Amino acid sequence: MDMINIAMNLIDEDTDQPRYQFDETSLQELMNSIDELGLLSPIKVRTMPNGRYTIIYGNRRYKASKMLNRPTIPCIVSTVTDEMEIYLEQIAENLTREGFSPIEEAEAFNKLLNDPKFSSSTKYLSSKLGKPESYIKNKCDLLKFGNSIKKLVVSGTEIRKDKLTEDQLIPLKDLPLEHRDPLASIVARDELAVSDVKKIARLFKDNGISAGTKDKLLYKSGRDLVETWSVYEQNKAERAKPKEPKVTKELEMTREMEEKRELQEKRDAVATASSLRTSIEDKLQQLLAALPEPNPLPPEIMYSPEEMIISNPVGFMNDVNTLINSLDKHLADWQKVRELAKTKV
Repeated sequence: MDMINIAMNLIDEDTDQPRYQFDETSLQELMNSIDELGLLSPIKVRTMPNGRYTIIYGNRRYKASKMLNRPTIPCIVSTVTDEMEIYLEQIAENLTREGFSPIEEAEAFNKLLNDPKFSSSTKYLSSKLGKPESYIKNKCDLLKFGNSIKKLVVSGTEIRKDKLTEDQLIPLKDLPLEHRDPLASIVARDELAVSDVKKIARLFKDNGISAGTKDKLLYKSGRDLVETWSVYEQNKAERAKPKEPKVTKELEMTREMEEKRELQEKRDAVATASSLRTSIEDKLQQLLAALPEPNPLPPEIMYSPEEMIISNPVGFMNDVNTLINSLDKHLADWQKVRELAKTKV
């Protein structure tokens, strides 16, 4: 490949090249730079059968030089004729240049993949251009959007009003067209962050929301859509919580009756305990009142049986035995009560 100065009128632009959008302000700045410093980098052309040259890359430099009425321009002349190689070289060159839009890039990849003239594969393009296959697929997904949306797409990640970055568009790419493009317009108009676009995309992908409701949501602002997503997610989380068993009226009444019964049993137990305490104290007082003060029997009776006058000896013995038995029982009971009472003192 040789570098020579070629007359401007012998050079033709390649109308089939990947890059076709040229920012006028940027082009003017380039023209001023060439006018002041000269062309710092030559353009690349290929020879044509009619003796003319067609640009492989360097269209902006050619346009700026033409605006300056330069008679010639430094060129690297290529003799490559393989269309695939030339197109890949054009893409590779533009990937290193500022201003190569994501849509231009997507269209170039799509052409290589689907044009019968190339019929390439994503894997092949990845190896030739040094880009991951996912990168190429994501670029091609931008072509799912309508022309009005594609015109808003710009390079870089800076979010600007009425413009769209690739990162803002990608979350919407799998939505139906009737939702995809209107949402993209809302994103551009309201300058939504990528994280907010992802939330809105999840809202419109949710099968729990009807298509009619989604159509109505398109009338909301971007901020309102994000708020709608937040409320919807909260409600969905509440619905997902385990529900407590439904208590019937009869079950509730049964519970109340059971609680009342338990409360009454507790009260009865306390009353019974109190009653028992009162009863045993009463019994003690009654017994003490019934018992006479100790009064020993006369010695003559205790020690002189002959002095004991008994009219009915059999009946007397029975009464004495009954008294002794009764006293023994009282004695045994009250001895137990005394032992129990010691634990309370």
